[in-house]
Amino acid sequence: MMAAILLVPLIGVAGLAIDFSNALAVKSQLQGAADAAALAAISESSPGVDQARHMSGDGEVTLGKAEALSFFQANLSESISFTIDDVKAKVVKKDNKIQSVVYYKVSVPTSLTKILGKESIQVSGQAVAEYQTETYRDFFLLLDNTPSMGVGATPNDVSKMVTNTSDKCAFACHIVKNGVEDKKSYYNLAKTLGVTIRINVVAKATATLMDTATASRKSSNQYRMAVYTFGKKAEDTKLLEVVSLTNDLTNARKKADEIELMSIPSQGYDNDQQTDFDRALTQIGDKMGTPGTGLTAGSPEKILFFVSDGVGDSYKPSLCTKKTTSGRCQEPIDTKYCTALKDKGYKIAVLYTTYLPLPTNDWYNAWIKPFQSTIGLKMEECASSGLFFEVSPTQGISDAMTTLFKKIVNAPRLTG
Repeated sequence: MMAAILLVPLIGVAGLAIDFSNALAVKSQLQGAADAAALAAISESSPGVDQARHMSGDGEVTLGKAEALSFFQANLSESISFTIDDVKAKVVKKDNKIQSVVYYKVSVPTSLTKILGKESIQVSGQAVAEYQTETYRDFFLLLDNTPSMGVGATPNDVSKMVTNTSDKCAFACHIVKNGVEDKKSYYNLAKTLGVTIRINVVAKATATLMDTATASRKSSNQYRMAVYTFGKKAEDTKLLEVVSLTNDLTNARKKADEIELMSIPSQGYDNDQQTDFDRALTQIGDKMGTPGTGLTAGSPEKILFFVSDGVGDSYKPSLCTKKTTSGRCQEPIDTKYCTALKDKGYKIAVLYTTYLPLPTNDWYNAWIKPFQSTIGLKMEECASSGLFFEVSPTQGISDAMTTLFKKIVNAPRLTG
């Protein structure tokens, strides 16, 4: 008799634990839907943001509210049982900010807890997102101009170089001796043949990006730019400041358009070890300054905009992730240096210019081909979430850089 009496509260207590766990799972799913709805309501392409931009003053954005509610409902899973008691959404424009709030309250039915007279557990929460139409950002462009970026920009360019060189070389090696361009330099040959190499395209794309930034900013100091390469010549491979941090984007455009391929004094100089990602990422971190909130000109966000084909080549005898030869390390980017920057609050946008397979090149087949498939994956791992873009030789690098830039400046963020 006593055991039977005690069994009821014991089952009730056990049921409470089960039902509470189920309620937490439901809340997690609802919170995810609310977060997504709050962000969707004020995304760059949303009706709410479009309406807010055309509003003459501050106030509630009705289209944003409808968008949020619709998106919340669409993201609810039918596999979890609950009853919606209340869902509210509000999108408000004030000054240069658009804020969306999604609130929910639901009842989750109980199972064994019903023995104790509790039919349901109520859970509630909210998501808050903010779109700031004038966020201040400093962009530090790190452009890979090392010899591997001398490869033809398209398959046709590669084919033309291979056809017109005795050693079937796809690279326009930039050989400069004592300050004078070598007449036998493949860099000159590429110009004569009308071949476009990858660094040429990256330079022009960077120049065009200055125009995009100028057209996008709402005040002269909203976006500032700095441009760095891996160096002017192989004899002095250190971070080269092409453009110091400035809001004079017209002058920055002019200098960016003049970027050239790193020169080498002779073929195979220093065992071709000029692409030191580890050093470049460490040195650029020292240049960027403290990351800010982006809310004021005095506290700008700091964004590293990294453009490369993703293959490192440097003297790294002991820490290389791939096999070495006489200390020469050829490997995909070592992402721990990216992680160190992200941990400090920097955002990293990565534009990966797809590393072209070179099947007629013995060096490529022996050293790069074995890890070809992981190059893009490592570059994506280097990037901050959502800030990775791969562009193939047949696509437009300029368009890709612009797309990635707009993705950065137009992104809303969760604030609560």
